[in-house]
Amino acid sequence: MEVSFGMLWGVVAVLASYIVGGFPTAIFAGKIIRGIDIRQHGSRNAGATNVWRVLGAGPGLSVLLIDAGKGVLAVMGIAPLAVTLAGGVDATGADYAAILAILCGFGTIVGHIWTVWARFKGGKGVGTSAGVFFALAPWCGLAAFLTFAVTLAICRYVSLGSICAAFVLASSAIIQSLTSYPTQLHPATAAIATIVATVVIVMHHGNISRLLNGTENRFGKPSSAAPTDSGEQSG
Repeated sequence: MEVSFGMLWGVVAVLASYIVGGFPTAIFAGKIIRGIDIRQHGSRNAGATNVWRVLGAGPGLSVLLIDAGKGVLAVMGIAPLAVTLAGGVDATGADYAAILAILCGFGTIVGHIWTVWARFKGGKGVGTSAGVFFALAPWCGLAAFLTFAVTLAICRYVSLGSICAAFVLASSAIIQSLTSYPTQLHPATAAIATIVATVVIVMHHGNISRLLNGTENRFGKPSSAAPTDSGEQSG
């Protein structure tokens, strides 16, 4: 009975995480700030980078923080609440709590990329993934963030920074799960990190083509110079 009850709350938690992750922050910002559909401007991507490019640094940073916050909320808020409602860790088990946190985080990322609120076309999951893994695996999240920051500082490509960060996230999670250094990491976290990194990289397939062709836009380029059907798309 306890297992069934726990599974019920687990399903509710993952669905709730998907809905929270699907909140279209970038689209909402475009409508509120300038009365536009951000998907019709700049790179046409519903992500923080395009908001930054089209609406400015303040809105772009705000969207990024909210998107990351959705991931943190799922892992540190929704999942623990579901465990509590299911009877607590004593009733469900520590492994149940850990797996549910991972699934809720993944649900939020899926919700962001394929949002039910915008015909299943959202951002590319970078900001939300950052929030999820800073909550699930702080050391891996930090490694990915530093990789992103250094790559962006050197190359000025948000897309390249996102791709490199995704690769480092998966690699560091696998290494930490195998070595338990600097702390123990649940193997399922490494598995989800690998899946998420793969999805993020695949979502950047257009950017990869433009990077290879030398036509990708660098970060900081004015929105008026950005093509309406291509360019940097991360978020």
